Amino acid sequence: MTGSNQPEPGTGDESKGFEAQLEQEGFAAVEGAPVAVTDLAAQLEVACQEAAQAKDQMLRYAAECDNFKKRLERERCNSLMFAEECIIRELLPTIDNLERAIEQGKTTMDCATLLEGVEMTRKGLLATLEKFGLKALAGAGQPFDPNIHEALATGVSDTVPVNHIIQEYEKGYLYKDRLLRAAKVVVAKQDGN
Repeated sequence: MTGSNQPEPGTGDESKGFEAQLEQEGFAAVEGAPVAVTDLAAQLEVACQEAAQAKDQMLRYAAECDNFKKRLERERCNSLMFAEECIIRELLPTIDNLERAIEQGKTTMDCATLLEGVEMTRKGLLATLEKFGLKALAGAGQPFDPNIHEALATGVSDTVPVNHIIQEYEKGYLYKDRLLRAAKVVVAKQDGN
């Protein structure tokens, strides 16, 4: 022996020394294993079961979230695909009125009645489009604004002030306060005399 309390290797006393050391530290041996180790093994088994349950629950939540995302994406795609359905449904009466006007034009020579029907159809179409945010820009006689008007030509007018619109070739439109199409106009200039 070397003078320490440790048994020498190879004497067979190593396991007795280890057990003695465990007993000094508060561990008692039962059937070849310290009681604390048996308790720890049971606690480990419980912890492993709880971890397995938590993992299973987490996987279920992840699958549920994934399914929710897929459902939202599907609904978004459907919403985009059928977004125009409402406006198209509102335009169907206008198509019907135009078809009636065409039929009437084939059978009658009364242009005044036909023109009146087409004008009413145009008013109905504009009213429908206004419900969805379309707004016609003001035309002749209004001040020229390069942000919403496109000047195609200039001309002299006795009745319209300089830099005001004399004539409108093509109407301009705003869609929900955003320029959809600029109005194509003729703008009054100063007389060059």
